[in-house]
Amino acid sequence: MREVRIPSFAKINLRLDILGKRADGYHELRTIFQTVSLHDELRLRASKSSEISLSIQGNDELAREPVKKNLAYRAVDALRHELKVRRGVELELHKTIPSGGGLGGGSSNAAAALFGYLQLIGRKLPMAVLIELAASLGADVPIFLFGGRALGAGRGDEIYPLPDIKKLALLIVAPRDIRVPTPDAFRWLKAPVRNAATLTKLAADPKLWKFCALSWSARGNGLSNDFEKPVFQRYDRLDQIKRVLLQKGAAEASLAGSGSAVFGVFPSPTMARRAAVGFPHDLTFVCETISRDRYLRAVKGARVVR
Repeated sequence: MREVRIPSFAKINLRLDILGKRADGYHELRTIFQTVSLHDELRLRASKSSEISLSIQGNDELAREPVKKNLAYRAVDALRHELKVRRGVELELHKTIPSGGGLGGGSSNAAAALFGYLQLIGRKLPMAVLIELAASLGADVPIFLFGGRALGAGRGDEIYPLPDIKKLALLIVAPRDIRVPTPDAFRWLKAPVRNAATLTKLAADPKLWKFCALSWSARGNGLSNDFEKPVFQRYDRLDQIKRVLLQKGAAEASLAGSGSAVFGVFPSPTMARRAAVGFPHDLTFVCETISRDRYLRAVKGARVVR
């Protein structure tokens, strides 16, 4: 039976600036996404039935949730409706990216499902249609259609690819016992409500100018995350992880998304592995940033097994 195996990569946010709360209830943000080598694997097989089935290995909690809630399932379902395809598919998701860490695992699974199902049935869609489908599934899903380093604007779903920076060695630390609900993290920010006019006036804001300058910098340095202050106030353990990463040789460290994972940028993978020993009670992942070309080769050149 024909099977497509596709990697589903995680992301970190090199910068994450919250500009304010919009009239529609969402937050206006500017962020720099960066995909990393830490990944899940999604396997897709043609089915004789007309249904979508999903099995999950590596995450018991996720496996117990209703399958129709899973973003990979929802992505394939949306794609079948768009293409008016009735043939079924078996999805097998092998999880490595921890859930609830701000690493975009679920969103990445959704994008992998979009790419993988198209490859499985031998169909193509214009990128504009794929982006629209991805955005309907979640604000972070569109970044995983591009990979590499990219600017996210609006809710984070407006994606503008940026020049890649040199490869960085990373250590990601994900506490086993801390989950930071994203809605709570946004509420803790207490961001001011801004209408379209005031958001436009923010163009003169020094913070926004600094963000734009760093976005286009080839050096790509200067980690920053507006979620850190309110999240660290409530979870001192996460602040402690960041401080330990810096003590163990990280050049920089930051919260991943709204948390709860924290990552450090190290001079070498060897130093990152040595630092990982200091977190025996947490999940640790030594990985690296991946360029856009490498990312797209991996997801669009997924293995086909017969």
